[in-house]
Amino acid sequence: MANSPNNGLINETNEQYYVGHQARVADGSTSYTYTFDEVLTMADSALTPNLFSSWDPTDPNFMLNNFDLMISTGGLNPYVLWNGNDGVIPGVFGFRVSNFNATQDLSTIEFFDSDPASGTFGQAANAVTTGYYIQVRLKSQLVDGAPNYGDYQYTSIKDIVNNFLIGYVGTGKIIQNAKRSDVMFHAKRGLQEFSYDTLKVMKSQELTIPPTLSVIIPQDYVNYVQMSWIDDNGVKRIIYPTTLTSNPMEKPLQDNNITTSNYGFSFPSEGYGIPMQDQFGENLEGTSMTEERWANTPANLQQQWDQFGSIWAGRRDWGLLGQRYGLHPELAQSNGWFTINDRDGKFSFSSNLRGKLIILEYISDGLAYDEDAKVPKMAEEALYMHIAYSILAGRAGVQEYVVQRFKKDRRAALRNAKIRLSNIKLDEFVQIMRGKSKWIKY
Repeated sequence: MANSPNNGLINETNEQYYVGHQARVADGSTSYTYTFDEVLTMADSALTPNLFSSWDPTDPNFMLNNFDLMISTGGLNPYVLWNGNDGVIPGVFGFRVSNFNATQDLSTIEFFDSDPASGTFGQAANAVTTGYYIQVRLKSQLVDGAPNYGDYQYTSIKDIVNNFLIGYVGTGKIIQNAKRSDVMFHAKRGLQEFSYDTLKVMKSQELTIPPTLSVIIPQDYVNYVQMSWIDDNGVKRIIYPTTLTSNPMEKPLQDNNITTSNYGFSFPSEGYGIPMQDQFGENLEGTSMTEERWANTPANLQQQWDQFGSIWAGRRDWGLLGQRYGLHPELAQSNGWFTINDRDGKFSFSSNLRGKLIILEYISDGLAYDEDAKVPKMAEEALYMHIAYSILAGRAGVQEYVVQRFKKDRRAALRNAKIRLSNIKLDEFVQIMRGKSKWIKY
């Protein structure tokens, strides 16, 4: 399939996209350009810190590079890892990367003399014999696939800002002038708002519940979508939040003497062996008895019917016995429960989930990492309308009818984006509706 990097939106060839390779023929130059969507990066050398890049395979930082540089003499001869010499040109040569085009994310590999004994140490050099092949291999494809697979469905926040400045700002347009920083601010705020209920920014983690029955909330967590544990067949079993227990925010330590003026609260000045400079004047913190009792709840609740019947009433299998009436839907499941422990920044689980493999699905705000800051092309117009409305609404001297017009445009574009991103397929909908006339559903 032919590619047109100068006119089209795709800069990568099929070889670059599917296997992460791009080869160039050496022509006697000291540098060669590569057009991966993923910018080539290298770590500083541990052998010569802050001087040259970690090109040497023996360098401890070599593994931090996101690519390998390979060389072949041409024809059917195999590629080998570059080690400083092609076997023909005398000397030892290293290479470094410079990103010379920030708009297209193109990267240039520059060869230089790395022999300290030479008189041109560190200077650019022709290191590869003319006619040889120089190939870059992204390490991401070597492991589990490229990080940019499927990225064509997205537009980067950088392109959103550039396109908005070109299409909506300037002489003869509604927005006569706007600072790039203002456009970037509103673009990021719009991306945050869209991420909560419009864009597909759901993330997931596969975790094992430890003996402590708690897992740490992800670093870029905003809200959870679903929690589920995985059975032996790989099937998800939904875990629901519960109000049966709670995680207290504070756990002040108390003693048995509740008749004194401090009502049983304990302070470091009372001789508990805690340095006063650390907690002077503050309540001492104990452990949560609520959480301890919840963690010690028997995992096999079915065998504890007599003891826990009044609490666990409504479980599916117990309901069949006819011993309890008034089903509580929030309790009518046997997959376990979780709570959000805001005090420690963790999810806490019921004891029957100890050791289970779980899937945590959650949403972020789309701004935590660079790779998150991208907008589905189906919602691109909605973000443009959001930026335009936000700029005009916050600017003095703009007629109200103009602000209201863009407010309506924003609402309509956002509604269209939600419909498009809902991804409803007619044949899938018809397949589900074929069961509408069945009387009994399992």
